[in-house]
Amino acid sequence: MSASPTSLKAGRHTVDLGKPDKELFGQGGVTKRELAEHYRAVAPLMLPHVRNRPLALHRFPDGVFAEGGTEGFFQKQLPAHAPDFIGGVEVPREQGGSVTMAVCDDTASLLWLADQAVITPHPWLSRADSLEHPDRIIVDLDPAGDDFGLVREAAHDIRAALDEVDLVGFVMTTGSRGLHVTSPIRPDEHFDEVRSFARRLADVVAARRPDTYTTEFRKDKRRGRLFLDVMRNAYAQHAVAPYAVRALAEAPVAVPLSWDELDGVGSARAWTVRTLGDRLQRLDEADGDPWKGMARRARSPRKAAERLAKLERRES
Repeated sequence: MSASPTSLKAGRHTVDLGKPDKELFGQGGVTKRELAEHYRAVAPLMLPHVRNRPLALHRFPDGVFAEGGTEGFFQKQLPAHAPDFIGGVEVPREQGGSVTMAVCDDTASLLWLADQAVITPHPWLSRADSLEHPDRIIVDLDPAGDDFGLVREAAHDIRAALDEVDLVGFVMTTGSRGLHVTSPIRPDEHFDEVRSFARRLADVVAARRPDTYTTEFRKDKRRGRLFLDVMRNAYAQHAVAPYAVRALAEAPVAVPLSWDELDGVGSARAWTVRTLGDRLQRLDEADGDPWKGMARRARSPRKAAERLAKLERRES
């Protein structure tokens, strides 16, 4: 393993990568250099979804499968040694006080995070200039077992419900077990109202297939049903970023999909750091980023809530 640092150029900045050949995912696994090169490759696609948002940093300084069982940790405080090009935002804590969180606005910032062994950046659902008002809703589809076909069905059902209240759904593999369905909204409402809306929408979908879906938080009450998880729709919560790497074997990646290709995807871990390149090339050739222009599809959460109320009355 090379202990010599290497330098990576990104725009006006140069980022030094310490121990670039360190295997972060076990023997023969993805190295720190590969992690950094991955984030440099996906930066044009990823940055629109993390820029100007507080980031929770999932770090693994000793690697994902460190000897002795060392686990990673979430870091919310921006490190004091961060370079000047790393942004920061002061975030009030619900229990009082505040914390300055990292904000990643450019490729150099992604590279520096990789050097810090940040495997997975987790952005907030709101932006730094309007922390209490989210601009997207996320439903996390969490299966009880390994039936990914059911996860795909749930994604289509969530999309259909979003359509009924005039919101637009986008789908992404999580790189772990399930899918995220994300809908852009205008930042007009407080997190409390948006969380309530998301829960009510999920309840409508669950009520249509009560033997298949549930919104029950407690695992012992789910009875093997797929969990429609809306818990991320709250202040200070966060979700895995598009194209982020997950701290799992083979370094799987969270990948946005088009709805047309969803049914051909067999796993939430369909792509890894080492296999994503062909997909990125195809997207580049076709200019086919499935989430391109997402922000322009944002709709009013207030009007959506009004439509949902009518839907609930019809189905009650």
